[in-house]
Amino acid sequence: MKRAIPVFVLTVAGLIPVWRYHPSAGTVETAQPAVPPTPVPSAASSPSSAASRSPSSPAEKVVQGTAVSTTKGVFQVEVTFRGDRIASVRMLQAPHHPQTRWAVPELVAETLKAQSAHIDSVSGATITSQGYRESLQAAIDARGA
Repeated sequence: MKRAIPVFVLTVAGLIPVWRYHPSAGTVETAQPAVPPTPVPSAASSPSSAASRSPSSPAEKVVQGTAVSTTKGVFQVEVTFRGDRIASVRMLQAPHHPQTRWAVPELVAETLKAQSAHIDSVSGATITSQGYRESLQAAIDARGA
């Protein structure tokens, strides 16, 4: 009987953070890039800066992926293609969630390395990885259309 009271008190104290937890599914950052676009250097690039190049140039095409709704929130990417290569990926919509913040840079780096949506999920951010991949694949598909 002497142990019952401390066990009960510690159990309740341990459950309080669980009861107070509120998921962040409703908050979404829009039009705020989680990762700045990473330009891919080109051997044929002119000495002018990347900012002075027009996105409407024939060699460069910017395509938005579809907005993918997940349990964490909405994911949408914008992909810049230079020729047949993925030059950069930018997040247009992403949930305001810790896993998303640290997973997106890894996903973008893997995308630039693989040059496709066939990339591994980031451990601990499975939902983020799935939403990112679906929107990325939609952008890649839309480029060909």
